[in-house]
Amino acid sequence: MLAGMAIAAPFAFEVRYVIELILLVFALIVQGVALVHVITQRSDAFAAVGTLPKGAWAAILAVCLVLTLLGFGPISLFGLVGIAAGLIYLLDVRTGLRDLRDGRGTSW
Repeated sequence: MLAGMAIAAPFAFEVRYVIELILLVFALIVQGVALVHVITQRSDAFAAVGTLPKGAWAAILAVCLVLTLLGFGPISLFGLVGIAAGLIYLLDVRTGLRDLRDGRGTSW
């Protein structure tokens, strides 16, 4: 039984490394795309959509991106907050800004 665990242990570390690497790349892409999109938008559009100001989104995403790059990794608290912030921005705020720009507005 112990011989099987000795063989499985190095393999488990390799699998964990690959999973963390995939999550790190995903986190950096999501946070980077969200930060670039925030920077390229007009600041008055954020108030029209009813969300945090442009500066707040830029600060949140920039700090999370820097902390992820500094080695805290995607599985740390900062990494998870960064992934969540990037996804919230991309899936919610960006669509609101796009609808505002296209003239569709809100449906309510």
